[in-house]
Amino acid sequence: MPTEVVPRTIRIAGVLTTLQGVAGLIFVVALLVRSTAPDLGGVGQFERGQMYGEAGYYTLLAGGVLAAGIGLWKGKHWARTPALLMQLLLLGTAWYAFGPSSQPMIALVIAVPAVAVLWFLFNREGRAWSFSSSTAPDADRDE
Repeated sequence: MPTEVVPRTIRIAGVLTTLQGVAGLIFVVALLVRSTAPDLGGVGQFERGQMYGEAGYYTLLAGGVLAAGIGLWKGKHWARTPALLMQLLLLGTAWYAFGPSSQPMIALVIAVPAVAVLWFLFNREGRAWSFSSSTAPDADRDE
């Protein structure tokens, strides 16, 4: 059985997606550090339990993005769809940062890697790789 060659564009998309997952985990650490502050401040009243719940949610999300990024880097076909969905969500976040929030620099920091990952996954090599997945493990094979 020949081993499949993973295109460089898929590996680059995997690295970028992995970095996005790491950035999410850094955000989780920042939330946990903020939860130790004596006065949580902000709009309305925050409770520590809410901060821990938010940190838990983002830990799951960042862990999924990290898994998809590592999966892409290793050439796993299952990782393509979660990575694509995350990039689309990040583009929506970038649009909100650019438009209603009036934060164009934050929008660019979010949008540029997301567009790059989408391009790497949808270019000719990425599409050819996605269509060349092997058969399912339980499929009948001619032996």
